[in-house]
Amino acid sequence: MGEILVQAGQPAADADLFQVPADGFGAAADGFGAVADGAVAVAYVPNPADAGDDAVAYVPDRAVAGDDLEFPAALLRPACHLELLIPSRNEARRLPSTLTRTIEYLEAQTYSSSIVVIDNGSIDHTVDLASQVCSPTVPVSVIGCAQPGKGAAVRRGIRTSRARFVGYMDADLATPIETLDAVIPLLENGCQAVVGSRRTDGAVLVERQPFIRVVGGMAFRVMVNQVVRGVTDTQCGFKFFAGDLARSVAPMLSIDGFAFDIELLSAVARQGVAITEVPVVWSNKKGSTLRAKTDGARAVADVLRLAHRMSAS
Repeated sequence: MGEILVQAGQPAADADLFQVPADGFGAAADGFGAVADGAVAVAYVPNPADAGDDAVAYVPDRAVAGDDLEFPAALLRPACHLELLIPSRNEARRLPSTLTRTIEYLEAQTYSSSIVVIDNGSIDHTVDLASQVCSPTVPVSVIGCAQPGKGAAVRRGIRTSRARFVGYMDADLATPIETLDAVIPLLENGCQAVVGSRRTDGAVLVERQPFIRVVGGMAFRVMVNQVVRGVTDTQCGFKFFAGDLARSVAPMLSIDGFAFDIELLSAVARQGVAITEVPVVWSNKKGSTLRAKTDGARAVADVLRLAHRMSAS
């Protein structure tokens, strides 16, 4: 059986890598394959006998396999009021400006907050650039998720969070960070799930998607309505939750691709939690990692499986 290895020095190749300071808080990284000074690497090692003499702790691999076991304490970040997750794959061009704007916004707020960039196997300078960003009041962490897919990355971020409220947004900042002005009061007043919508009253589409994406999205929404009812837009990449709720449903989720949002909202609804939508000002950004044919086909298959699972339960 493989294990999660907390190991000083250079991590094993192709490992599911985290980097955390030696005191066990936050994250520090100077690259996906290198460990910053004063940090340790946490990696999945298929054969623990190959770990070497620098290993300092082991945790069974079931801790990251989607069951109810907890993550190692060294991977859990300090608690704060709001933690914002940004799943990223090859986002070196778009992520720096997103981080700058997000930090500027959060620094002006009265509540505590942090940002977590979840690298999802980037081969560009995403990790290098994200690791150089810092703020005196808003911690910026960089963690890794070798399992491909936005869903896998967001799930990893949720399960290692201690924040009162936790949510995620796209690396391209298609939804302005100022939308949190509407989201946070709703969360603080008892709403447990608040999501952005491009289709509810008050939403503004500054730059629309290409026509073929619009048509495909319409057909996709017809299918999604069989799984998640009453939500006008399941795919807007701006979703926030009560931390305890998000952490309770995350181990139930298994979809790694772009249908992850649908599975997450479905799981939240099954807990009897109302999903509140807020209108967003949204712009279609160039450079999306969504591949219309392959990712679209996979999302359709995932939604069909979800519908079948729900009908059988």
